[in-house]
Amino acid sequence: MPTRDTAWPQGTPCWVDCQVDDTGKAREFYANLFGWEIMDSPPEAGGYLMAMRNGKAVAGIGPKPEGMPMPSAWTTYLAAEKADDIAGKVSASGGQTFMPPFDVMDVGRMFVAADPTGGVFGVWEARAHTGVGVFNEHGTICWNELHTVGYQPAQEFYRKVYGWSYTEIGDENMGYSVFTPPDVDHPVGGVMDSSKMPGEEMSYWMTWFQYDGVDSGGTRAAELGASTLMGPSDSPFGRMIVVRAPQGEVFGLIDTNVKVGEPPTGA
Repeated sequence: MPTRDTAWPQGTPCWVDCQVDDTGKAREFYANLFGWEIMDSPPEAGGYLMAMRNGKAVAGIGPKPEGMPMPSAWTTYLAAEKADDIAGKVSASGGQTFMPPFDVMDVGRMFVAADPTGGVFGVWEARAHTGVGVFNEHGTICWNELHTVGYQPAQEFYRKVYGWSYTEIGDENMGYSVFTPPDVDHPVGGVMDSSKMPGEEMSYWMTWFQYDGVDSGGTRAAELGASTLMGPSDSPFGRMIVVRAPQGEVFGLIDTNVKVGEPPTGA
């Protein structure tokens, strides 16, 4: 069971949470889908719920900000040693910060931003809460990727902000790269050129959860009120399905134990 108890390296996807209209209904859906134990937070946390697996934090569920209309969505958070420094780089590189960095009690410091192509992401400076504590196993995150309608501008933005390097593994049909932060020896996420994909008209970050037996995961999600947007289908990285939860947030399920074909190595 891969676990982590210390802060994630800067530029690494380190946390995910979803913002919904009804946290109680989301709690029921995700507890039944993933087997999460979902805990209440202190009153000062504003109704935020913490999802646990094997005693480790895996994700959050929170209410949408009052007075700020927005769709239900999963948010990927990128680790920062100093959130204020990253906020400055976001603005200087053509991105948008939706609010200045702020403290979340004693657990961390954060802000939410958008890259120049419209992809919304969070930035997390760890304190008491270091981020995802267990990963790459059933019911936990295993991959985060940016689907962007501006492939090269997005790459350049994150290169300036986080120093990412990219390895291109796409082909003539689709641009795709994996990114690696400085001082990390392996890719930690992906960037997909979605500009030519039907229905992909906006940039967004996708959260993928490992699900052993992904077909049964899709069936279970449907029983709980979700709809299937893609798949299930096989790939060199795993058998996968994309679903929309009852309140509208989109996420992927992938079984990385079931792989078909050879991974692409570039155009």
